[in-house]
Amino acid sequence: MTDQKSAPGIDPEDTVLQQQFVRAVTSFEAIILSQIDIKNKLADRLNYSIRAGIIILGFVAISILILLLTLSSQINRISGVVNEMNRDFQAVAANMAHINGYIGSMDRRVALLNSINSQTAVMDEGMASIATDLEAMRTAVDEIGHHLTQVRGNVGNIAVSMDRMDVEVMNMSLEMHRMGGASRSINKMLPFLP
Repeated sequence: MTDQKSAPGIDPEDTVLQQQFVRAVTSFEAIILSQIDIKNKLADRLNYSIRAGIIILGFVAISILILLLTLSSQINRISGVVNEMNRDFQAVAANMAHINGYIGSMDRRVALLNSINSQTAVMDEGMASIATDLEAMRTAVDEIGHHLTQVRGNVGNIAVSMDRMDVEVMNMSLEMHRMGGASRSINKMLPFLP
């Protein structure tokens, strides 16, 4: 009789085990779904962080490009001024060669004056030649002074260009520091973002 009652029915212990198994599967499924949800949130946060990093890197690249363009334009101006200074120095060297020629001519004429003490007319002509050479020397010295004035102006232009470059570099440094502050703020807030 007891065998007949237990055979058609389900053992209560099996029912409890099946319920525990269903609860365990349901809990496992809930855990897996919550882990997938957490991974999706983390992936979204990582995507936002990567996008923000790419934008910041874009700003940094644009800033570096602007700095390089500014420096290259200033370098071109400086090289132009230096080339102009080289031309002025070449003109000064040419004038110095003329002066050396005039001094050599004066030396030769003074040597002639020693040998013609009795000929005052020839001495007068030699003195006139010396006066002419001195006038030419004065003209050459005036040209040298003009070229030196141009050289001073070119040096002033270089100083102005260097001052402008310093200002641009300081502006870029301040901009980079400001942009770095934004990224530091994002890094501080990033762990607390949803």
